[in-house]
Amino acid sequence: MCALMVAVCRTLCRSSKHHLRMKIPQGSVMSTRDCSQAENSRNPLRWDLSPDEIRSVTDTLIARVKKVYDEVGSLHIESVSTENTLEALANAKLDYASSRHVLDFPQYVCPNKEVRSASTEADKKLSEFDVEISMREDVFKRIKALQKKFQDNPSTEEKRFLDRLVTLGQRKGLHLSEEIQQEVKRTSKLISDLSIEFNRNLSEDNTFLVFSEQELGGLAESYLNGLERTAEGKYKVTLEYPHYHPLMKRCHNPETRRKMETAFHSRCKQVNTAILEQLIQLRAKVADLLGYSSHANYVLEINMAKHTGNVSGFIDAFYDRLKPIGIKERKYILALKKRECLMKGFQFDGQINAWDLPYYMNQVEQCKFAVNKDKLIEYFPLEVVTGGLFGIYQELLGLTFEEVNGAHVWHEDVKLYSAHDSETGEEIGQFYLDLHPREGKYGHAACFGLLPGCRGPDGKRRLPVAAMVANFTKPRKGWPSLLQHHEVETYFHEFGHVMHELCSKTTFSEFTGTQVETDFVEVPSQMLENWVWEKEPLRRMSSHYKDGTPVPDDLLDKLIASRVANTGLMNLRQVVLSKVDQSLHSCPSADTAEVFAQHCQDILGVPATPGTNMTASFSHLAGGYDGQYYSYLWSEVYSMDIFFSRFKKEGIMNPKVGKEYRKVILEAGGAVDGMDMLKSFLGHEPCQDAFFQCKGLTDTKTS
Repeated sequence: MCALMVAVCRTLCRSSKHHLRMKIPQGSVMSTRDCSQAENSRNPLRWDLSPDEIRSVTDTLIARVKKVYDEVGSLHIESVSTENTLEALANAKLDYASSRHVLDFPQYVCPNKEVRSASTEADKKLSEFDVEISMREDVFKRIKALQKKFQDNPSTEEKRFLDRLVTLGQRKGLHLSEEIQQEVKRTSKLISDLSIEFNRNLSEDNTFLVFSEQELGGLAESYLNGLERTAEGKYKVTLEYPHYHPLMKRCHNPETRRKMETAFHSRCKQVNTAILEQLIQLRAKVADLLGYSSHANYVLEINMAKHTGNVSGFIDAFYDRLKPIGIKERKYILALKKRECLMKGFQFDGQINAWDLPYYMNQVEQCKFAVNKDKLIEYFPLEVVTGGLFGIYQELLGLTFEEVNGAHVWHEDVKLYSAHDSETGEEIGQFYLDLHPREGKYGHAACFGLLPGCRGPDGKRRLPVAAMVANFTKPRKGWPSLLQHHEVETYFHEFGHVMHELCSKTTFSEFTGTQVETDFVEVPSQMLENWVWEKEPLRRMSSHYKDGTPVPDDLLDKLIASRVANTGLMNLRQVVLSKVDQSLHSCPSADTAEVFAQHCQDILGVPATPGTNMTASFSHLAGGYDGQYYSYLWSEVYSMDIFFSRFKKEGIMNPKVGKEYRKVILEAGGAVDGMDMLKSFLGHEPCQDAFFQCKGLTDTKTS
């Protein structure tokens, strides 16, 4: 029922993973402040650590946190108390969460490869420490003892925290034999190392292809101007998102698309296929040791879905509803392809290939909805989108943003902003924007929680800090950064995660920000995607890059109407990925390329390109979504219910609803169950009607 930023689950903390000159449109609140005022001790993050310093600070942090666990583990069982056990562990977790990300975040963004490597090694060491510390049987026994004597009317969040510690201990097998515990520990460390290696391989991949201008026929001048040229005058096209996706949607030459699609889904194929298939075996092994029927059932136990039966029922119901729409859409696309092959002299092979799908889905939008993408992109320069996005979020959530001048950042393109409550003036958090691609940088769009917004040992709220990392086209050769509409949607989505991190007000770092159930984590950010499909917000975040004129009404109307374009195929692809993930993590071993190819053919009706393996670059499977990718669809159902039940009815820019949303959903973090938050905000049991209404599927009978 949803879609999220990339979140990596930790034991001691969870780190969430999914360049501009500001021109702020009228009505948007924006100012600047000097870093000496804003970037003070409340944001202690340093981005200039050398590789040696990273190694040294990592060792110091591990020693400091281990000391606390040693002290708790040595307590007499009879003497455990809230102060010497629960608060001690909470403070250690906060210290760890507040110190870790200057060490493990640079691997995703630092321009220096040596620093990235040191950060990756620090992440491995810290992740092994996560496993080590999560399996302290001595600490677990004292937590259990405290749970038994915890009778003094604890706060709801204190009890939730204590219960969570007990649950996590049991999920590590601390109630089982020493032999099983040691095997779980050893295997879990290996899983952690392999997951980091999987994603490092993707980040360091720098594959590019070279094409002539003729081979890139159909692509806009703005696209070609953003490409590097070879000495022979040909174009270098990388596999980064701003290069890959526009080419796949617009290039007339099927052979060029085939080469790009093959290269894109062959990234790190050899090494990452081996890693992923080993991960599947190791995860299944741990689940078996702990008494679970599969890894999928193991991870789902603490999600909203609870077990694979509920996930299968949910996905199968979606598939049944989408299947007839998908059949119609494939027939229409095949007819488009046949007509184009006849017109352009291409050989018609009678099928839809993987490299055809994005191209002809784009043609559907043009044919059925007459959306002129070349014209539309001219109205979404990055600086205008940013200003409009800021204004909408500020007005809706009761916030003001200020750019921090002279802030210490990891790259010259990065900006730091401070967020304040518009009524009280209180600073509630800070966020970085790192929006353009570069070598060695994380290749997708994601929000990373860097500092938790929870209560500190002094009783005061700590200032949360987050970073949004994206890969929007960089301005060059007189051309501004122009965004495709789907990139605007991505921007709104990831910034929604940033707001979740910043607005959080929890007692414990364990529950701060996006640390909700994995199948709820996408709900807040997916809900906010709706604003890029509404006329008023679209006007506020767009103007022509040359003269500042607004988007013509007819173009806006066509864009909004096109939201239902390719509904069947787009959502069936999500069904494929969800099914693949569930299949891989419900078995003790798997041929990942074969599983993906089979589901593509059976569900999407489009064969995977021979020789490729999409799952080798499916970073979610090694980034915290293993057995849980279904949560993108799952949470989207809830997000649509929130939007249509409250905002659409009471006003999409209604600050009263926005502030209630901030309080009930964002501030609560993971301190409240997702379902309880939903019921409280909606005033009714969640349902799927709004989702299918939004997708244009209201005429199809619900299964």
